[in-house]
Amino acid sequence: DEKEKFEPTVFRDTIVQGLNEAGSDLEAIAKFLDAAGSRLDYRRYADTLFDILVAGSMLAPGGTRIDDNDKAKMTRHCVFFAEEDHDAIRNYAQV
Repeated sequence: DEKEKFEPTVFRDTIVQGLNEAGSDLEAIAKFLDAAGSRLDYRRYADTLFDILVAGSMLAPGGTRIDDNDKAKMTRHCVFFAEEDHDAIRNYAQV
């Protein structure tokens, strides 16, 4: 049996790049996530995916971001950077 490597940073980089390329259009973000779901193992990297969609990057224990302020490792298209109104947050939750 071959074991697959667990590489959450590679997963993060792929997701963040796709989100940044999709821009602020939530429909484009949803389409990217649907298309990427066939090649990326969302189940295996569920915690990392949740961190990215909510906080914009991977989180370390205690809640600090693991991105070293590198813009290529973080996205602004997440819940933490969304407008602070009910409809905007609901739209991100639907994605």
